[in-house]
Amino acid sequence: MRLKSAMFVAALVRRASGEGTFAAVVKRGAEEAGAIFVKVARLDRTADLYGPAPQAAIDDEAPTDRLFEQLMASAPEPDVDARLGRECKFDPDAWIVEIEDRAGRHFLDLVAEPRGSGST
Repeated sequence: MRLKSAMFVAALVRRASGEGTFAAVVKRGAEEAGAIFVKVARLDRTADLYGPAPQAAIDDEAPTDRLFEQLMASAPEPDVDARLGRECKFDPDAWIVEIEDRAGRHFLDLVAEPRGSGST
C-alpha cells in the first residue's frame, strides 16, 4: 500500500528539518494521492525542482515507492515558481514543498539514483 501524500509530505518536512534545513509546505494538496512537487531553493536565487517520476519509470517490483525526477536544475527561482504555477493550474490537488539548502539536498529517491541514496 502506498503512503498517503499528506503522510509522505509530513515525513519529508520532518526529515529535512532534522538535517538542519528549513522545509515548509507551500501548498497543501489532496490528502490521499495528490502529486508532490519539491522546490529546493539554493539561497543564491536559483532552485531545483523535483516532481513525480513518470509511471513508466517505476519498478513493478516496488510499486509502493514514491520516486521523483528532477524537472529543473539550478534555474532562476522565478522560472521555478512559474513552472509550479503551471503545474498547480493543471493539477489543483498537487502539493508543493519548499526546502532551503545551499547544498541542494532534496531528501528524495530519484529514478536516476540507486534506491535509498535520497540526496544529491
